[in-house]
Amino acid sequence: MSDATPDQAPELRDAAVAARANAHCPYSGYAVGAAIRTASGQVFTGCNVENAAYPEGTCAEAGAIAAMVLAGERTIREVAVVTDGEAPGTPCGGCRQRLREFAGPDVVVEASTVGGVTTRSTMAELLPDSFGPERLNPRS
Repeated sequence: MSDATPDQAPELRDAAVAARANAHCPYSGYAVGAAIRTASGQVFTGCNVENAAYPEGTCAEAGAIAAMVLAGERTIREVAVVTDGEAPGTPCGGCRQRLREFAGPDVVVEASTVGGVTTRSTMAELLPDSFGPERLNPRS
């Protein structure tokens, strides 16, 4: 599953919990925090940001990915997402594809509730037969 040592997963989840605390979700009331660990070991976080024009909101995972790319990182090794509710909320379809751009099929995505209910899935399980960057021929 994950390359993370047992003491890394709680750190990543804690970062997602902290990010969730800053979510802007006045319409749904569904706060989401995400944290990603890159190949270099750096952790980047994001929270969902809703907008009165509903389709213009952004997901927590998208915010974390944008921060990662801004910092010059390009490889995700581990993902943690923390949501409200009784059952963990996994990344939406769009975010599964966004994560897949930078994470291989074997990268583990841990989804947890604030209360600690947790599921772990690989990217391949969340997005089977995915379309990743390796399918494209980069232009020279």
